[in-house]
Amino acid sequence: MDSEKPGASEGRIPASATSTDPADWPVGRLLSAAARRVEREWNAHLATWDLNHASMPVLLHLLQRPRSQRELASASGVTEQTMSRILARMERTGYVTRAPDENDHRKYVITITDLGRSVAMLAADPRPAEAMTTRGLTPQQVEELRALLAIVASPHVDGPGSAPPASAPARDEPDEAAG
Repeated sequence: MDSEKPGASEGRIPASATSTDPADWPVGRLLSAAARRVEREWNAHLATWDLNHASMPVLLHLLQRPRSQRELASASGVTEQTMSRILARMERTGYVTRAPDENDHRKYVITITDLGRSVAMLAADPRPAEAMTTRGLTPQQVEELRALLAIVASPHVDGPGSAPPASAPARDEPDEAAG
């Protein structure tokens, strides 16, 4: 069939699929593996304060102002049920409090405590995250990585596989500023 992928008719798995060398992996696998490594290391760092990659953004949101569980779930990109578990843990550690909303007693207002504020300020230091994420890279590579990840991380209105924005130069095109 014309719709089959190359190699599928022979029943063979491409060598890159089984390679242990990351240089052979497709970009999606590389990005996923890198994200998992960084998340594991970041969680180990945040464990110093009994935080993790899910609870840290909640503290940062609450530094701005008290919020409802629904607002925090939306801002964090998780379900309200997941946020409820995150908040229960944070309440046990003394980082947040939950109090009934004065206007709607079915809702709770989540507020950061003084301890939570202190911990957020310490844990939010970007230097450890930058160091663990960019180790082994030159400053130029870090800037290139940042620019590429910003493109990859931004929402694509046209859906998967859409072309990059027109302002992004093609890889083989010379940089106008360099010329």
